[in-house]
Amino acid sequence: MVEAVVVIAITGIIAAMLAVFIRQPVQAYIDTTRRAGLSELADTALRRMSRDLQAALPNSVRVVTSGGTTYLEFIPMLGGARYRQFPTAGGTGDVLDFSTTDGAADLLGSVPVYAAGSSVVVFNLGPGSASDAYAGNNRAAVTSSNAVDGLVSSDAAPHALSFNAFRFPLPSPASRIHLVGTPVTYACTPNAVMPAAGTLRRIDGYAFATAQQTPPAGASNLLAGQVAECIFAYDPEVTRSRTGLVTLWLRLEDEGEAVRLVHQIHVVNAP
Repeated sequence: MVEAVVVIAITGIIAAMLAVFIRQPVQAYIDTTRRAGLSELADTALRRMSRDLQAALPNSVRVVTSGGTTYLEFIPMLGGARYRQFPTAGGTGDVLDFSTTDGAADLLGSVPVYAAGSSVVVFNLGPGSASDAYAGNNRAAVTSSNAVDGLVSSDAAPHALSFNAFRFPLPSPASRIHLVGTPVTYACTPNAVMPAAGTLRRIDGYAFATAQQTPPAGASNLLAGQVAECIFAYDPEVTRSRTGLVTLWLRLEDEGEAVRLVHQIHVVNAP
């Protein structure tokens, strides 16, 4: 019995000593794994936002904070093309007319894939201007479609873009049109006290509105959780109004471990 008690006592002492030495490496492994998970989550979220923003319609990015949530909204482009500005040497071709209501025009060069129900925008100058896609004064609903990837329109075989009868206010200096979908919003609601309650969501499938909606009434999908802090900033005049800069700052936190990532995305603002 005495020997058994001694063995148990010695085993307990050895186990306690081992626990002291093993605890730190095990805890370090757990912390490293948690930080790696947070880093991957934050990086994935910011890369998704970056990819979306690089395809944003020029001068369509806008940011507002309301009720503790920051909303970053933009209009995604489906593609771009050039419209016919002048008729052919033989006097043929459908020119986009800015002097009156028009409902069709030939596209020149590469034609993007698009479907009826999307929208065509010409020379977007952004919110508050006379050529604002959100307000709809330079945007028309498309009624034609193109499902052929790599289609090239020419004088010999022109492709006509059709849309609801509309008078665009201003021509594009580069004769450029943009085909767009409905707006997209990234809504970030951080929670520094309880990071598990903080979220970053992507909202789409809602209608255009002149004033930014907070929140928009669309389909909301969770992009990241554990959001302790986030900052979205937009500078529209980085290079004389041709290029804007979006700065995304995101901090995720879990069980005392935190990661901070910053992404900056250049968006083309030349309409």
